[in-house]
Amino acid sequence: MGIKEAKMQGYILNLNKVKDEDLIVTILSKNNLDTLYRFYGARHSVINLGFKIDFENESSAKSTISRLKDVIHIGFSWINNYKLLRLWQNFVSLFYAHLKDTDELDKFYFLLLDNASKEWDKQNPKRVAIESYIKLLEHEGRLHKELNCFLCAEMLEDDISLIRAFLPTHPKCSHTLSIKKNALNELFTNKSSIFLSDKEIDKLWLVLLEGL
Repeated sequence: MGIKEAKMQGYILNLNKVKDEDLIVTILSKNNLDTLYRFYGARHSVINLGFKIDFENESSAKSTISRLKDVIHIGFSWINNYKLLRLWQNFVSLFYAHLKDTDELDKFYFLLLDNASKEWDKQNPKRVAIESYIKLLEHEGRLHKELNCFLCAEMLEDDISLIRAFLPTHPKCSHTLSIKKNALNELFTNKSSIFLSDKEIDKLWLVLLEGL
């Protein structure tokens, strides 16, 4: 007989189908990244990438992977908006690749997604994602506020481009869309995209999709 842990809440970062519609599910909770096995069953609630769920983790001496049980979907107010859901799933999937090899997690990542989910339909969700990513970079000590070009090391004077991991460069060095220096300062200092145009947001969203 399996050993149940207390009920937990988490975000589904990855799903893999295995035999007979069973699933391998990776869930980010406050302090863990758990990979669990979910047996297929007609009475099971539907789960999907990006969903927030209430669940139990049942371990067993007979298996190296614990079982996902008693799943309850905690819906978002915008869950039926396909466009918002698709953008959310694109954003959440980035966390799986970023965190899958991490040995220890603090609650920062769970709370970051939690806060983003609450703001997702209140403004352009790409802005929410970009502002959240700046917080992540700062938390991990990877936010490059020193305005020197990552590619040539020279000082950045006016317009600036951002490449993967939002590293600053000269537009002529990276051949990418430029951003006004004051808009970048506002983003890096106050975690606000208020001075960025929608065109700039769309470009930064594509940079973000390259990986955290």
